[in-house]
Amino acid sequence: MYSLTRSLHRAALINRNGIATYFEGNETSWQDTLLRVQRIAAVLLERGVQNNDRVALLGGNSDTFYQCLFAINWAGGISMPLNMRFAVPEIAYCLSDSGSKILLVDEEFLDMVPEISLSAPQLKVVISLGKSRPESAVNGLADLVKDVAPVEDAGRAGKDIAALYYTGGTTGRSKGVMLGHDDFVVNVIQWAHTVGVTSKERNLIIAPMFHLVGGLNSVAAAVLASSLVIARKFDAGHLVQMMVKNEVSKTCLVPIMLDAIVAWLEENPTDLSCLKRISYGGAPMSEKALKRALAALPNTSFYQVYGQTEGGPNISVLDARYHVLDGPDAGKLRSAGQPLPGVEVDILDEEGNPLKQGETGEICVRGLTVSQGYWNLPEETAEANRFGWLHTGDAGYFDEDGFLFIVDRIKDMIITGGLNVYSAEVENIINRHPSVGQCAVIGIPSERWGEQIHAIVRLAEGAKVTEEELAELCRSELAGYKQPRSFEFRVEPFPVTGLGKVLKREIRAPYWEASQPG
Repeated sequence: MYSLTRSLHRAALINRNGIATYFEGNETSWQDTLLRVQRIAAVLLERGVQNNDRVALLGGNSDTFYQCLFAINWAGGISMPLNMRFAVPEIAYCLSDSGSKILLVDEEFLDMVPEISLSAPQLKVVISLGKSRPESAVNGLADLVKDVAPVEDAGRAGKDIAALYYTGGTTGRSKGVMLGHDDFVVNVIQWAHTVGVTSKERNLIIAPMFHLVGGLNSVAAAVLASSLVIARKFDAGHLVQMMVKNEVSKTCLVPIMLDAIVAWLEENPTDLSCLKRISYGGAPMSEKALKRALAALPNTSFYQVYGQTEGGPNISVLDARYHVLDGPDAGKLRSAGQPLPGVEVDILDEEGNPLKQGETGEICVRGLTVSQGYWNLPEETAEANRFGWLHTGDAGYFDEDGFLFIVDRIKDMIITGGLNVYSAEVENIINRHPSVGQCAVIGIPSERWGEQIHAIVRLAEGAKVTEEELAELCRSELAGYKQPRSFEFRVEPFPVTGLGKVLKREIRAPYWEASQPG
């Protein structure tokens, strides 16, 4: 059995004076991090945390947020990092659904607490991650830890639930994904082996810790006893400067962040020879954007990581050797790579039958790190794990070399005239045009075809292109039934999640609502 808290104990044992976290001028050793975690756990126990209790965390990246993730487990609880972009009703729903009685919250969100409490009456204790607020009877963690003695580890491990991560709710109500201690530690070992991350790493985190892109990279620092450089807010120029100052050797980014950093570097050439590795994922990245990144950072190795929260989270990795434009290893840039060691991936049809290599179906996963399911949702858990496999909701195929290609979210597939069209395939073609900055392809109502393919395009700054030019590009690359029947040009940004995924449900909604009678 593995344990997050025992991993922290090991880090303090073998790298006692090594720096665990760099945050806004503060350097904290692994020994001091362990002591801080023990004291925060004592505060939680004094306020009634018992074994298996859920404790919610609402805040941005910080060394204190990081310590709280471990302290909740140390006290015997289950951490529940909340998406800080959630609206009050969404936060209240997660608190009520999980039964969380304690909320640890950043100062900037304290003003939301009275409204949250009205919809989550079971919430009994609120603790500020910053200063105390006597006027609202909210104690600050910095004051509370001064008056407590360190406590012993509660000993949670193995399949004990370590954390609940609530999905964004883009397809319905949010669901709490349960991840155990084994899931976290094993997935870190699988990922670190594949990406080449070691105990000597200085890994910069800017992706939010409430999401597993940032969360798992953060956990990895304790498992490997390496160092974590924590950035709170994204600013491309400031982030580059942090990398240089702290001699960052590795960072994890979502594509929208990587694209912004590349754009900044193109205008502000900077020596980033310290940066040896970038892992990226969390949202699709166009070939055009990836080629720009390779050109801007020629001495950095890139690793695409594909996963989802329910998957543990990491499922496959496209190794750095395949991030090339020519030679024998070229041709895999659009791939999500190959499954991690110990992760089994197959492509299944709707009846659960495995498909041949090259055939498109649903990407399904099983292995040691797959989530135990959704909190208090046995029917949804069973549905997601049909035929003994976790169904990811992604459509894809394996090529002849065993590389996984993701063609779309199944819910975003367009059925036109009885034929399936994967929107991502069409988007990839349109995005090749140098004038296109961003593209979203959706199905809209059609009396003749049921759905027709509609392309919505945002142009690159200062660029021009006609509808006919884009149509001609599609005609040259796509079968007739896959070609957009209509184009639309927009100036305003597409609605996106916090990780930059385009919310196609929101884009589609007006077209389908307008087609409804009455």
